[in-house]
Amino acid sequence: MSIAPIRANDRTTPILEAVDLYRFYHAGDDETLALRGVSFKLYPGEIVAVTGPSGSGKSTLLACLAGLDEPDGGTVRVAGRAMSRQPETDRAALRAQYLGMLFQSGNLLDHLSVEQNLIIAQRLAGHVDRARIASLLDEVGLADRASATPSSLSGGEAARAGLAVALANRPVLILADEPTGELDEVTAQRIMDLLRAHADSGAAVLIVTHNADVAAAADREISLFDGQVV
Repeated sequence: MSIAPIRANDRTTPILEAVDLYRFYHAGDDETLALRGVSFKLYPGEIVAVTGPSGSGKSTLLACLAGLDEPDGGTVRVAGRAMSRQPETDRAALRAQYLGMLFQSGNLLDHLSVEQNLIIAQRLAGHVDRARIASLLDEVGLADRASATPSSLSGGEAARAGLAVALANRPVLILADEPTGELDEVTAQRIMDLLRAHADSGAAVLIVTHNADVAAAADREISLFDGQVV
């Protein structure tokens, strides 16, 4: 799959487009409509918060945007490329090249050091940039913890290491699921500051959150209720 480059100075073309997304789940005779015609766009330089009560479709939406789940209707485009209804090899290539994903947990491979986790992330995109890795570790305050394994990290350190992995390939789109959950206020603010700096460099950031302070820090908010934008 050939990946087209992104023009860093183009802030008028959407990085992410979700058009009429529908997602249904079946359990016996019951049908749950997790997403009902969700549409929006994300542009370079902005942070968007997705909010809503539990069960409103936030996690399903995130999975469809990342190409980890397939919508039953509608389309997702990342950097002008179709993410939905594509072979998994193509979706994986798009994720490696354009996406950084940040979750509350599961961002790191337990048997590898922090530095090795960044190396693996870069290898998936077809390159290893040691200077970039060193710069990122310094940026998140983990330069002296490069050889540490995830099990030896504090919660705050693990969150910052996960963010470094998400930023390893200079993604134009960050998808974050409760990135400040369970974190102390200082670490949460540091994570948000780093995400803001990445957005200021020309990326788009989407954050799924229940945290009112995180939503207030975003440039705009998309509120979901019962699978619909309200």
